[in-house]
Amino acid sequence: DPGLGPGEVIQVIRAEGLKPEAIVLTHAHLDHVAGIPAVLAAFPGLPIIGHAAEREWPADPELNLSAGYGFPVSVPNATRFVDEGDALRIGGDTWRILHTPGHSPGGISLINDDLEIALVGDTLFAQSIGRSDFPGSDERTLIESIRGKLYSLSDATRIMPGHGPESTIGTEKRTNPFVRD
Repeated sequence: DPGLGPGEVIQVIRAEGLKPEAIVLTHAHLDHVAGIPAVLAAFPGLPIIGHAAEREWPADPELNLSAGYGFPVSVPNATRFVDEGDALRIGGDTWRILHTPGHSPGGISLINDDLEIALVGDTLFAQSIGRSDFPGSDERTLIESIRGKLYSLSDATRIMPGHGPESTIGTEKRTNPFVRD
């Protein structure tokens, strides 16, 4: 998710001599897509991968919520779409896709079973969950995504949310005040 101000990430990629393979969107809200032009300027030709439920969101300030914050942002839309059960090979690792809607209709989580890591976007946070009061959000669907999909991962799986500190599935199942197992 190339959010607002991806300059530091771009610098680290260059300093480490890494070669990005794609931009992957966990969802298409403003704070997760606004940096797409900067990343594409730094690394031209990268595919943008997202969920088809948010096919037009990055380019639409109403859908990506930027219009409501007073600075409408229109960035390139995804060029490739993934859904539940798909897998991405990135840097030699396999990341399986879970469709985890609720915070937004096209929310996805990327799961690396070998490393026990889950990139969960804004679906689940340490001791919290994603907002469900935005247009296109749905609290019941969000809870179902967490309980039915993320909480089925091993307790040792580290979650890397779109904001805030990491946690583990086991910790969240036991202590998350919004969604306990």
